[in-house]
Parts: sequence; structure tokens; C-alpha cells
Amino acid sequence: MYFCNRFINGIPKDMKKILLSLTLFLGLSLSASAQGMSDTQVQTYIQRELKAGTSQSQIAMRLMQRGVTAQQLQRVRKLMQDTGTGKGSGSSTGLGAGEDLATSRLRESNGSVRVNAQGTPLVTTQVQPSGSGNTDGLTESRAQVYIPDTVDNKVNGKRVFGRDIFNKKNLSFEPAMNVATPQSYVVGPGDKVNLDIYGGSQKSQQLEVSPDGVIVVEGYGPIRIGGLSVAQANAKLRDELGQRYKSSNIRLTVGQTRTVQVNVMGEVAMPGSYPLSAFATVFNAIYMAGGVNGVGTLRNIKVFRGGRLLSTVDVYDYILNGRQAGNVHLQDNDVIIVGPYECIVDVQGFVKRPMAYEMKPNETIATLLKYAGGFANKSYKEAVRVHRTAGNRYSAHQVKEFDFGEFRLADGDSVIIDSIQGRYENTVEIQGAVFHPGMYDLANCTSVRSIIENAGGLTEDAFLARAVIHRMKTDRTKRIVSVDLDGIMAGTAPDITLENEDILYIPFRQEAMSQRTLTIWGEVQFPGTYEYADDMTIEDFILQAGGPTDAASTARVDVSRRITDPGATTSDKAIAQTFSFSIKNGYVVDGQKGFTLQPYDEVFVRKSPGYQPQRNISVVGEVLFEGVYSLPTKNLRLSEAIKAAGGVTDEAYVRGARVERILNPDERFRVEQLLRMARIQTGQGLDTTQVTRTDSIYYVGINLDKALENPGSDYDIILREGDRLVVPEYTGTVKINGNVMYPNTVAYSPGKPYKWYVNQAGGFGNRAKKSRTYILYQNGTVSRAKGSAKIEPGCEIIVPAKTKTATETIAQIGSLSTTMATIVTLLVSVMNLVK
Repeated sequence: MYFCNRFINGIPKDMKKILLSLTLFLGLSLSASAQGMSDTQVQTYIQRELKAGTSQSQIAMRLMQRGVTAQQLQRVRKLMQDTGTGKGSGSSTGLGAGEDLATSRLRESNGSVRVNAQGTPLVTTQVQPSGSGNTDGLTESRAQVYIPDTVDNKVNGKRVFGRDIFNKKNLSFEPAMNVATPQSYVVGPGDKVNLDIYGGSQKSQQLEVSPDGVIVVEGYGPIRIGGLSVAQANAKLRDELGQRYKSSNIRLTVGQTRTVQVNVMGEVAMPGSYPLSAFATVFNAIYMAGGVNGVGTLRNIKVFRGGRLLSTVDVYDYILNGRQAGNVHLQDNDVIIVGPYECIVDVQGFVKRPMAYEMKPNETIATLLKYAGGFANKSYKEAVRVHRTAGNRYSAHQVKEFDFGEFRLADGDSVIIDSIQGRYENTVEIQGAVFHPGMYDLANCTSVRSIIENAGGLTEDAFLARAVIHRMKTDRTKRIVSVDLDGIMAGTAPDITLENEDILYIPFRQEAMSQRTLTIWGEVQFPGTYEYADDMTIEDFILQAGGPTDAASTARVDVSRRITDPGATTSDKAIAQTFSFSIKNGYVVDGQKGFTLQPYDEVFVRKSPGYQPQRNISVVGEVLFEGVYSLPTKNLRLSEAIKAAGGVTDEAYVRGARVERILNPDERFRVEQLLRMARIQTGQGLDTTQVTRTDSIYYVGINLDKALENPGSDYDIILREGDRLVVPEYTGTVKINGNVMYPNTVAYSPGKPYKWYVNQAGGFGNRAKKSRTYILYQNGTVSRAKGSAKIEPGCEIIVPAKTKTATETIAQIGSLSTTMATIVTLLVSVMNLVK
């Protein structure tokens, strides 16, 4: 007894009360209390419980039940803070001194949590704690419910209004935990309650209701409160403890609530039993079950308690009116039955929410329109059409506006709301040469003159000689009424009375009927089409286009003018007139004097024949000064380019030199046409677009050694802009490719025939076309392989495969390791032969 008193005196006052009550509740022996737990055991226990998601208050309670003191908790807390093992507890101070854990009265969500296939909560707010912010392990400590995303709650493939409310993000219907406990809340086993005695005596206890519905009050004993409401439990405690604490107030509040087991049955995505918070409602239970399926009802959900019907829930009443009638708080073993729907009606056309709706029996079209948000702005409101199944046939009904509240809908009905007709009432329209064209009220615009005045009057370019009225006949076809506009406006002709839906059209003058333009082409800064202005000269127009470019010719500027002859009765071969001028210092010095441009003239500023931009080539490889060189003349030859580069080096393999040339537009067009013809004939072959877009460079076969020996000869070809002259190093290998047993590269052996090299690649393949074997030399030339064919260093022997068409031959070549430039080289060579 002495040891027990000494142990208790060393504990702070608040923790002493809690410890003594727990000791009484558990009946701990003095020896067990003295034994306690070591700091290491306490630390291990705390880490394990935090990982399992146990709340701080529960950890403290359990530790003190095992004989751990507040001083020991403080010591372990400091140890865990120093070593960093207390991180992640979710509290800003880590594990507290015992008072935070033991006295926290905030509640945490403890019902089931709905997760996706990865175990992530669908609604993040539903797993947040209601108090301390501790989230570590919280999701894992709650029952997880996985509902597949493939649940189909449509009816006949149509989306039904309200069916997705239980599958929306950020809407779980999970109850708020930290709200004032309703006095009608029934206390049950597992609830944590707080007993506060204040006034003459000061005492607070956190107690848990046992499975028998009993709490054990320190210094008094067990009191049964299970099955009582909060108000009834408070009254009973005052009766039981009032004699002992006459000068004090006694209050019981509910802390962490228990979970209740609720059964959700019927037409839901996942029927079953779900542990939910004691504050959970019917909506939260249906959400956990995945919402209704394709057959379930939203209008008649029933809740049974103790075998009796407790309430009926209409989800539409909540969605449309915000009322939650029947959405009661659930208790243990409540049963929610979601039955099949009775009536689904589809509404189409001009309503604000055209979709399917679930209707209660005896509901009418007026109710359906309310659910659909009412008529849209262009809807026909005087009647709607209803399509209905009648036995083995369909029937159609037209329901007038005054019968909307009487016509009752049936399952499968389809309601169609039409749009209004594109007709106007009490409306006339004016178009054309007025300041404010548009529709006007017939009551204020009864005549031609009055509607023109209301439209702001005639514009300056109005054609006054004649206007027309488009008037609707009874069969909705139109007729024309001629209008003497000049006479009506001058008062010399009678005004014309307008009728409903008349359209008065006032034309523009002929010059303004189409936009008058001028066009300039050629060597100006900004060629294009410009707006015409009277009295514009050629000099003015060139200046408006930014002035001439450096390449412009001042010796010749042409103007093309369209021929206009309204009185002609025969056609003429001439389609335009052409005028030529010379310009000096921005002024016309030669040509028709006083010449001005007319609408639709086209001006051509020619390119000067004396203008030539620089053209460059590049020389790379084994030359003394490789780089880019400008062509001094249009006919620069190979030998001259090598000379300009300082000649070749000692390591140069002149025989293998080649020219890489860029396809010009004409060559590109011919390559595309050749390949396109092959594809059309066979339906196969290379993709023309891919060939020309991927590689626009081909090889030009040259003999640089002969060109250097004989400058100016046919071997000494003329270079053009963009050419790239490559002088390689000596390559002492020969490549064997195509339909051979093993494509290979071998060392060059002088004097050996091509078949010897083919044998070095394992011989011909099974589908080899031996007679078509050819040799591609390093300098870009191609030769057919024959017995006397000469093999040179750096060349490639290509053995094609047997194919059915020429296109397949091209495709086979394309599949070899030779570059696309080789293919283009072959095609250009073929074209050159055709030429």
C-alpha cells in the first residue's frame, strides 16, 4: 500500500485522476502496476499503434491501463523527438506528454471508406480526421470498399437524371463528426463518453461504454446507460450521482462514436453490410454500396429498423428541393432496401435538361417539365407529343398546355418538346443600303418610308431607281413587289403599305456591289491585293506595296486591265489589255502619260535580268581548304572547284569522289510522278511522300580523276548551287548486300570478279536475281555486274530479289541498307535517260 501511494504521488493531478479511474476499472493489482513497461517497450508499442492508425487518445488510455505513468510518457516523448522516431504521428508536437492523448475530445471519422482500384479514396475529404489532423494510417484503419468503375446505371443506354449523385467526386455524404451531439443520440457499446463534474467538486473522466451498456465511474461504480439517449443518460447520471455531488453540476457528452453495421440490399452496385459512423445517414450508406444500378429506384428507398418500416427516401426531393425527408441517422442492423424503378420517362427536344427521368406513379407532364428544368427558350409551349407503347404497338398522343397537369405518364413514355417555327409575327425587315438594317415592329413601320426612317435613312451609295419587297404568299412562297424608291422619298409616288414578314431590299450602286481591288505581283516588298482608290497611279501603288525590291526591274512594269463591254453581243478572243511602262527614280518616264489605275487592274513588277544573288557550293573531304565557296560564274566546273580549294591531299581517293545534289522543283516533281505511277499500277511500292520528304538529296556520278586530267572535257561537269563535292579517303573494303546468304563487308582484293565477293557473303540467296546484280561505286556511278565488271575499293555489290513488278523492285531496294539518296540517284538517272 505504501508503494502504491508513493507511485500515485509522483503523478500530476490530472493524470492521477485518469490513472486511478483506469486502475479501478481494470482491477489492476499493485504488483502489476509496479512492474509497468520499460521505455523501449512503450516506444515500440506507440510506433506499432500509430502505424495501425490508432488515435493518440486510445494509445494513452491503453498505455495507462498497462501501468505507464505520465512522467514515463514525457520521457519517451523526448526520446522519440530526439531520435526522430516520433515523426509522422500527425500532431505538431509528436507524441504529447499524455495530456493531449488522454484528454482530446475531438472525433475522427471511423466508418467505411470507398476507394478505387489502387486503394486511393475517391473523396479525399472523407478520410481526413475531424480533430488532431492525424492522417497516417487512417485510411488503412477504416474498412475499405472498392466499387468497380464499370457499374452501369443507365436505362436502355440513356442517362437517368440523378443516378450519378452517388458516384460524384467530393460528394460522399459522410457525416460531420465534430458537431454538437443531438440529445436524441442513443448511446451504445463502443461509444466514448466524457463525464464532467464541476462546481463544488472538479472531476473529468473519459469512459467507454462496455458491450453490456455500462460505464464505470471512478469512486462510484458501474452505471448502465446503453440504449439511452444523451438526454436520458444525463438525467440518469444526475439521479445516480446527485446525492454524492450535491453542490456540483454533472454533464455527460459523447466523444468518439462507435460504428454501426448497416445492411444495404436490393438494386445497388454492391449489396452488403457496411460498418458506418454512428452519425451516418441513408445517403452515406447508399454511397458506400456504389449507388443504384441500372434497375434501382431513386424515388422509393425504404429503411427498416427492427423489422418495421422506418422511413422512405426520395432522392429527387433532395436534388431538386434540398429536402432530406427520410434520410435518417442509421443504427445497428438497420436495413436499406433499394427496389426496382417503376417508371422511366425520356424527355427530348427543347427543355433545359433533356434526358431520362424516374417518375412516381401518377406523376404528370407538368412534374416532368419541372424535373427537366422547364422549357428552353425556343420551345413550343402550347403542346407536347408523347410516344407510348400500347400492347405490341406504339401510340402517339398530343397533350395540350392545359392538360399538362392531368396527363399521367407511364413507364417507357417518350416526351418530345418541339421548337417554335421560324416565323415572325408583327415583324418587317429592311436590308441593303440603310444605316441600321434589321427587323422592326410592323406597328411602327407600316410603310416603306416609315421603315427607312426608323432604319436611320439611306446610305450615300443607295441605288434609288428601284427597290424590291419580298412578300410571303399564303402558301409560304414569295413574290416580288417593285418599289419606286426615288419617287417615294421625293413624295412624287405613293407610299407602299407593308405586311407581316415583308422584306424590303434597297440595293447599292453598281460600283459598290462588290469590293473594288487592285493586285500587284512580282518584285515589291509586299505583293498582294489592296483596296482600290480613285486617281491612284502606278507609282502610288508600288509605294503602297512597300516599294520595289533590289531585284526589281525599272525598265519594265506591266499593267493588265480587264475588258468590260456591257453592250457586246459576241465573244472576243481578247480577255485583257496590257500596258507597259518604264520607271526612273520612282516616276514613270516611258508610257502613257497621265495613266491612272482602274478597279481590278493587276500590276506586274518584273525581275531585272541583271540581278543575280550569290550561289554557293561546298567542297569537303581530302582537300587543302574545305568549306563553302561562291560560284563566280554559272558554269563553274569540277576542276575549278578543286583548284579553288587548293587541290587534293595525298590521302585523297580521287576515284571515289562524288557530288551530292539537292533536288530542284522540276526533279522532285518527276520523281514523285515516277513513283506514283508505280503505286497506281500495282497498288504497292514506296510511299512517294516519304521518299521526297525524307531525303531530297541524290548522288551525281562523276569521274574526278579524269576531270582533273582533262579540264573542260565532258568528265569535268558544271556544278550548280547547293552542290556538295565530297573527296573521300581511300576505303579498302567492298560491301555485299541484298539477297545473299549473309550480307557482309570484306577487304578489297585487286583483280577478283564480283562473284568472288558474293561468295564471301555466303553466296546468292534463294530468291536472288543473279542477272540483275549491279555495282554501286563510291563516286555515285552504277554499273551492271558482268564477268568483266571491275570491282573498285569502296563500292557496293547489290543482289536484288526476284519480284513480280517493278514497284516491288523499288521496294526491295528501299529495304536495303543503301541510303534513300541512292534510290533518288537511280530515279534521276532513269529520268535523264528518258530525256
